[in-house]
Amino acid sequence: MNSELRITVPSAYKNERDRVEVLWMDIGHFSKTTQFVICCVAVFCIFLIYGYMQELIFTVEGFKPYGWYLTLVQFGLYTIFGYVESVFTSQVRKIPLKVYCLLAVLTLGTMGFSNSSLEYLNYPTQVIFKCCKLIPVLVGGVLIQNKKFSNMEFIAALSMCLGLIAFTLADVKVSPNFHAVGVVIISLALLCDAAIGNFQEKFIKQYSARNAEVVLYSYAIGFGYLLVLMLASGGLTSGFQFCSKNPVIYFYALLFSISGYLGVQIVLTLVKTCGAFVAVTVTTCRKAITIILSFIFFAKPFTFQYVWAGLLIIVGIYLNLLNKSNPSLEAHLVNFIAKIIHRQRHPSSIV
Repeated sequence: MNSELRITVPSAYKNERDRVEVLWMDIGHFSKTTQFVICCVAVFCIFLIYGYMQELIFTVEGFKPYGWYLTLVQFGLYTIFGYVESVFTSQVRKIPLKVYCLLAVLTLGTMGFSNSSLEYLNYPTQVIFKCCKLIPVLVGGVLIQNKKFSNMEFIAALSMCLGLIAFTLADVKVSPNFHAVGVVIISLALLCDAAIGNFQEKFIKQYSARNAEVVLYSYAIGFGYLLVLMLASGGLTSGFQFCSKNPVIYFYALLFSISGYLGVQIVLTLVKTCGAFVAVTVTTCRKAITIILSFIFFAKPFTFQYVWAGLLIIVGIYLNLLNKSNPSLEAHLVNFIAKIIHRQRHPSSIV
């Protein structure tokens, strides 16, 4: 029996040689599996920095109510980065503006609600909630792209959700920062995040758009939306005044945005080459490491129930990856379970 585990990565483009970029380097000449591994390593490295900087910003005393102001600064910097990149690459917009108006709303919801939820939740809880977006991605894949997923993928997502519930219950017991409002806010972020992954995959394939184009227009239009909203609500003035008294926040925000911008580019490449579901699975694995580092670098209450909840999520991730590497696994499991049930009902057949 061959015990070798082979990971086969689906290709979004099987009939044409497209440029596949990771940090402006073309990796399209590599095999699909090698592209997948490169993207995974890049996602882990860049987003671990991103997660550390995000939590560091919210440890600044008094900053928690200004999550939307941080989002505005982040979107502004992303727009600048995207414009500079577009100048050097001389790109031409391929996706219609009306599509970007939709992507901008979803992007703004994803990042804005995610940042603002940290006013009510501690960082590990916010991150563990993001792991639950596998189910919205599955539903979105069915509704938006008419995709079909296996039962194993739904079981994997269910395992992650059970882990999420256990983690939340543990957090209610030990965390002084837990608040139900935070659960609602981060849930809204998950819905936006799940939708945007499927829409990005659909439109990038349809129009063969470059990552830099998607980032530039999504964040530039989103910046305009948020600027108008914050001017109307007065949040722009209060956020600016607070950060003027604590200028180190802008330095943190710069590092946070640079790592985030690079990370978005890599995730878009992962979506393009492997699909939204695989991309979400990889980023979910990254979040597990982020949670561990959060407990190491930032003091916070801890209970062993966090570990059991985390194991449930890891099981879900493992089942999904195992299903990707061996599509016939589900049929084997069904046959195995059927045999067990048959033997329970007919014990005399057991020799």
